[in-house]
Amino acid sequence: MSADQTVRTTREVAVLRIPSGEQINLPADTPVVITQALGGSFTLLVPTQAGLFRLTADDADAIGQVVAAAPAASGGEVTEAAVIDVLKTCYDPEIPVNIVDLGLIYGCEVTAGDKGSTVAVKMTLTAPGCGMGPVIAREAEEKIGALPGVAGASVEVVWEPPWSPGLISVEGRQKLGMD
Repeated sequence: MSADQTVRTTREVAVLRIPSGEQINLPADTPVVITQALGGSFTLLVPTQAGLFRLTADDADAIGQVVAAAPAASGGEVTEAAVIDVLKTCYDPEIPVNIVDLGLIYGCEVTAGDKGSTVAVKMTLTAPGCGMGPVIAREAEEKIGALPGVAGASVEVVWEPPWSPGLISVEGRQKLGMD
């Protein structure tokens, strides 16, 4: 898909305002501009609402898009590498870099159990008070929880140490034109 593609909603659809996280419903036939389509979610510019909004993969059909199902991971032991790989499919709706390469992941602990592994992740945000923080954390938790062998997942947003652009990976810096 080309950047900044204009489409119309095919049905009423719930979206989240960026950066507040407030949910609103867009009526059918609302013109929207798809400004970002990464990790299965979409960032929409909605001129009639004067702002940016996030649309989840579950509602991609409302803008004529199809999100491919995530590839099934092989069974077996849950690893930190597998968790990090799935976190690389989570994006800040305003920044075209995944949360791992943005340097937002501060820790990942996988604990094996009789009924599956539990995964605990600590992450931060680029700015305190971002209303999208709980949305990004919930998406990360859901994607981790969908990994085969995961019995439970939790994502905690922390503020220490404070995030800074120096935490962005080489790949992230290249995508953002910082290097």
